Amino acid sequence: MAELGGKTISVAGVAPAEPGKLYRWLALVFVSLAMFGNYYFYDALSPLADVLQKQLHFTDSNIGLLNSFYSIAPIATVLIGGIIIDRIGARRAILLFGIICFLGSVMTAASSRFGVMAGGRFIFGMGAESLIVGATTVLAKWFRGKELSFAFGINLMIARAGTWLAQNSPSWAKGAYVSWQAPWLIGVGFVSLCIVGPALYWILEARAERKFELGQDAEVDKVVAGDIFKFGRSYWYLVALCVLFYSAIFPFETFAVKFFMEAHGVSRGMGGFLLSVLTLCTMFGTPLCGLLADYIGQRALLMTCGSLLLIPVFLMMGYTRVNLYLPLAMMGVAFALVPAVIWPAVAYIVEQKTLGTALGLMTMVQNIGMAGMNYALGWANDRSGAGPGNPAGYHLMTQMLTVMGVLAFLFAVLLRRRETGPHAHGLETITTRRASG
Repeated sequence: MAELGGKTISVAGVAPAEPGKLYRWLALVFVSLAMFGNYYFYDALSPLADVLQKQLHFTDSNIGLLNSFYSIAPIATVLIGGIIIDRIGARRAILLFGIICFLGSVMTAASSRFGVMAGGRFIFGMGAESLIVGATTVLAKWFRGKELSFAFGINLMIARAGTWLAQNSPSWAKGAYVSWQAPWLIGVGFVSLCIVGPALYWILEARAERKFELGQDAEVDKVVAGDIFKFGRSYWYLVALCVLFYSAIFPFETFAVKFFMEAHGVSRGMGGFLLSVLTLCTMFGTPLCGLLADYIGQRALLMTCGSLLLIPVFLMMGYTRVNLYLPLAMMGVAFALVPAVIWPAVAYIVEQKTLGTALGLMTMVQNIGMAGMNYALGWANDRSGAGPGNPAGYHLMTQMLTVMGVLAFLFAVLLRRRETGPHAHGLETITTRRASG
């Protein structure tokens, strides 16, 4: 080894040493800090919904639109986010996206006017979804050929810890909920991690570049129009399942705490805690479900079971007085099972050279569905007069969510049927078990 201008170069054909484990895991921690702040601010809306309604006279349609504007942002993200990362590099890109997140969060908290707040959520969504793409690129660069799946699992656990903290904020920051603005400002504080984490990562990578030979950034997910026509029926069944399943889960979370308070008579703190049960299930269940799928195969069957679990939970919460822990635990198992399988399944169904387009397109369609469903649920609650004096007004919302679960189950069955026939791609048969003998 020799150093020239502060950078390590190879001598006599000997390749420079790779960075050690400490560098890899510090990179993981720094980008995960950004994801933590990202997830916190997104999920800060649900515990705040009834305060916005009471103090700012927002309707449920307004509240749904706040998350609809966030979900519209990924439509542009998959078109330009990957291009930005390609042009300026991952470390510059994630810092840029983190700054956009921060500006969007500040704008959201700055004004009581709905248009300003919705614009802030849109800008935040642009930065947040691009930041997720950039973080994925960073992890792929540092962990490719090493502990990549485990690293992604840890990253997701840290990110979802931000969700869990936001959902429980009515307990640990109870005094903040006397004002519509204070919970948003707490969120802005956490979004500062979207700048701090990428800045620390920049320093880490710059230092590593002076000492080691680093690989190139991994390719990112982005849509190439010509690739769309190469996908078969199994892929489109998977896309339909994805949009229906996620359009039931995330829009429900938008109104969940308000629903628990007004239809089930719990406190805001308990409502946030109940919703966080769902998050805890996904934090620890998703990696375990992924391991199960890798070991036994049967991926379409597992997605079918997860979709089936989703069907009764909304009716149980809307029409019965069953303990809420039961339907939320069922939803948690479903939400751990389906996401653990559905995204890796794309890699089995499409060719490697079209994988970026396949994932980018599925993300785009998923978020279009979520944007529409967020607004639709808010409209349904307003139309039915849902509120503390009319808990039955939430029945239309639970019915709509149940329909989404039924449709998701039907597409999972169609996928299972396709993947057990002559046009299968190995979703049910490929495992990590070694053949004996």
